[in-house]
Formats: sequence, C-alpha cells, structure tokens
Amino acid sequence: MPQEQLRKICLNISEDEVKRDLEKYCANAIEYGAVDSRSILAEKVPVDDRVALKCRVPKCFGYGTSVHCPPHSLTPEEMRNILKQYRWGVVFKLEVPPEVIVRDRSTIIERVNAYKVVFEIVNKIESAAFYDGHYLSVGFAAGSCKSTFCRDLECTVLSGEKCRLSLRARPSMEAVGIDCYRLATELEWDIYPIGSAAQAHCIPAGTLMGLILVA
Repeated sequence: MPQEQLRKICLNISEDEVKRDLEKYCANAIEYGAVDSRSILAEKVPVDDRVALKCRVPKCFGYGTSVHCPPHSLTPEEMRNILKQYRWGVVFKLEVPPEVIVRDRSTIIERVNAYKVVFEIVNKIESAAFYDGHYLSVGFAAGSCKSTFCRDLECTVLSGEKCRLSLRARPSMEAVGIDCYRLATELEWDIYPIGSAAQAHCIPAGTLMGLILVA
C-alpha cells in the first residue's frame, strides 16, 4: 500500500504538477539504484522495426519463450501507436560492471540480479505514478522477464495460466522495438554494443535501461 494520502483522480492534471511528479520519479529512480534518470517527451522515444528483427535474426535464446518477448509481445507498430497517447516518459540507466554484463556463466547470478534491479525500479515508479493519479502509466524493463525471474521454468501464461509474478513481470524496451542505443546516445549517455563475444576488459561500462510512460 502507498505510504502517502492517495490523490483523487483528476482528468486535467496541471503541467506544473506533472513536472513536479516527473522530477520526483527521476529522483526516485536514482534513490533505487539508477545512476541517471531523465523525463522525456513520449514522442521522443525511438521505435524501430529492426530492433524487434534483432530478436529473430539471429534468433534470441528467449524468442517465443515468454509472453513478454516476441512474437507474443507488443509489435513496434503497436508501440508507436501507444506512444501517441502518452505525453511523458521517465527513462533511467543502471551501470553494471563489465565483468558482470558479459555473458559469462560465472557471473550469471550477479547479472540476473542487475536485471532484477531494473524491474524493481520500473515497478516502483509505475506504482508511484498510479497512486499519484497517473493511472494509465506503464513500464518497460530490460531483458526477458523469463530469464530474470523464471529462468528454469516454463512461462505459465503461454499455457493459459496466470503469470507467477504478474505484478513484477514487464516487457523489455527492446522487445517492443524501442531503440535503447539511440535513446541513450541522444541523452548523451555512454553505451556500448555488448554481444555474446564481448570480453570484460574491452568494455568501459555496462548499461541497462528502463522506461515508464506517464499518462
């Protein structure tokens, strides 16, 4: 339950109040572990069909295994249409040590924990926005919710059952076609192309990102 008095739903929240809320959410993100957070216009969130294509070519290990991953997730076209109905977004970045961000089995626990932090920040800010009266706010995390929370289990939603973590699982930004590399670069955040062959000593820093659209 929220710790503060709930706000009455208002259909015409003032711009000043929205901006105060956005500043609060950005500060919250840093309080929860992000190294930076910005409020941006939703129309500035870049969506590219080629991002979703990269889930298929070469095919990601998570492709088709989760309700929040392609081809079950929102398509880039659906995401573009949804963004038109939002005014603002809060985007944040988490820095992950190079030796953790690379795909090394010896650091898999630390890597999964880093992704869990992104989900946690998204969940907390989305929840705060909801209780502040922005009741249509919605969040997008990083990576697959299956590999983060249900790595050795089947996605129950795909078999017609309830999600084990329905209030925590979210689609990733990349799953719905959001170009995180472009967004980070436009925000002047350093980000590097870390693939399966990347080695820790070649990576200055690892970056994970999350986004909350605020209605």
